[in-house]
Amino acid sequence: MALAIFSAITVHNPSLTAEPGANPLDPAREDLTRVEYPSQKRMKWHGHFIRPNETLESLFGSDWQHVARFNRIDRRHVYPGMTIKVPDNMADIRGYSPLPLEYQPARRQEKYILVSLSEQWLGAYEFGKLKFSMPAATGRPGYETPTGTFRIDARHRNHTSSLYKTENDEEQYPMDNAMRFYISADNVAYWLHARDLPGRPASHGCIGLFDEAMQNRMFDTPEKPALLDSQKLYAWAVGDADFGEDTGEVDELDGAPTVEIVGQNPVYRQ
Repeated sequence: MALAIFSAITVHNPSLTAEPGANPLDPAREDLTRVEYPSQKRMKWHGHFIRPNETLESLFGSDWQHVARFNRIDRRHVYPGMTIKVPDNMADIRGYSPLPLEYQPARRQEKYILVSLSEQWLGAYEFGKLKFSMPAATGRPGYETPTGTFRIDARHRNHTSSLYKTENDEEQYPMDNAMRFYISADNVAYWLHARDLPGRPASHGCIGLFDEAMQNRMFDTPEKPALLDSQKLYAWAVGDADFGEDTGEVDELDGAPTVEIVGQNPVYRQ
C-alpha cells in the first residue's frame, strides 16, 4: 500500500527565544508529523508544538487518550519542544483503528493477532472479527521486527530483558506481560510486552504495548496509570481461563494464538 506525503502545520524553528526548542538530548528533534501512516492519508490533522506546562490532558481533556493512540505515544514521551499530530475534528479519531474490522485469514481461529508494521498497530481477532486493537512500537531501523506468521509459545508476566537496561543503566528493562512468539536462528527471543511508546518504531525487534502501570513502577510517572494495553492483550491471549493459573514464572504454552506480522516500518521523513 502506497504512503502519501501530506502537509501539516509544524513549527521547527521558534521565532522567539521564549518559545521551547526541541530537546537537545533528542537526536531526532522529535516531530511526529514526520511519521507517515497509510490510514492517516485522507484524515485532516495539523501539527501542534508542545509548549511548557502543556500535557495531553490539559490540551485535550477527556479526549487525551484518543490523541495518544493516534500518535502511538505515551504520556511519558510528550515533552516541550516536540510536535504531535492533532486531528482537525476530534470525532474523527474516537474509535480510531487502522486495521480491518474483518480479517479473512483469521476466520477459522478463535483468537488471532495481526500486527501491522506500516501502521504500528496491533489487532486482536476472534474468528476473523476485530475484538479490539491498540498502537504498538516495533523494531527500529537495524532491529526490524520479523514478518511472517508465528505462534505464541510462552508467557511470562514478570519478564525482564536479558540484553537491555533502563535509561539510567541501573536495572534490566522491564517486559511485563510478555508473550514469546519467535526465537531466531541466533537464539534471540522476540516478545509482545509492555514498554514505552515514543510514537514510532523504537524497539530492538520486540512488539511493545502501552503499560503505564509499568512506567509508574519504574519511573514514577504517570501518577495515575490509564493506558494498560499490554495487560488487556495478555489476559485475552494467554490468561488463566485458557491456560491455567499464572504464577508469574515462565510458562511454555501449547495452543496459544497465532501472531501474523505484516508490512514494513512507516516512512519517517527527515
